Amino acid sequence: MPASQSRARARDRNNILNRAEFQSLNHPLKGTQESRRRQNSQSGPSPAPNEGGAKEQRTPQQPLPDEDCMQLNPSFKGIAYNSLLAIDISLSKRLGVCASNASAWGNARSMINLIGLTGHGIPWIGGTLICLVKSSTLAGQEVLLNLLLALFLDIVIIAGLQKMAKRKGPFDVSPGLLDYFTMDVYAFPAGHASRAAMVSKFFLSHLVLAVPLRILLVLWAFLVGLSRIMVGRHHVTDVLSGFAFGYLQFRLVELLWMSSNTCQMLISMW
Repeated sequence: MPASQSRARARDRNNILNRAEFQSLNHPLKGTQESRRRQNSQSGPSPAPNEGGAKEQRTPQQPLPDEDCMQLNPSFKGIAYNSLLAIDISLSKRLGVCASNASAWGNARSMINLIGLTGHGIPWIGGTLICLVKSSTLAGQEVLLNLLLALFLDIVIIAGLQKMAKRKGPFDVSPGLLDYFTMDVYAFPAGHASRAAMVSKFFLSHLVLAVPLRILLVLWAFLVGLSRIMVGRHHVTDVLSGFAFGYLQFRLVELLWMSSNTCQMLISMW
């Protein structure tokens, strides 16, 4: 009797394990083997061990590029610089009302370009050479020859600074043919603004002018710099730095001032 009861209990247990909800318990090893086989197929074949039982050296993880890394603690200097740069770009784009014919003041683009042309290096160098040839006084030749020296220094210094900075303008405005002649291709610093500031300061220091003419001369230099912002060639900081470099160039010319005898010797050689 006990043997028949044990056989019945075993039969009932087998019937319970054969149910659908207990099928996963019948073959546990088979499931684990399949999962391991899948993991091995995804990871690929394991590398062979090195000879002599040496442990394999793992390559260090490649660092993320700087642009993908988040600076959690930016410096105050970086925040201030980025803020000023954003203000400069935004203000320059707002003032670029003549950047193209479709801009707000697109109809006045030709007139604004004409104002900027008055600060270009080619007209000033050509006009200075013509006045130097026609000048008959020693004082006039001295002033004109030093002005010619200042104009050439301005082209060399500004072209070198622009080549080092390589800053583009706020708008995609290609430089003109005359700009390539004077190497005024990039935006920082503004060559027209530096030249206008230097020439105006030069005339104010070495020419006797009435008060209205002195005011007009300063206003002309300001309008030349503003015109370069309006046509979209320079940022506001480019023009302001151009004014600063123009003043520094004037001080440099004052230190390198050529005397009347030196000017006469150069003119005789020419």
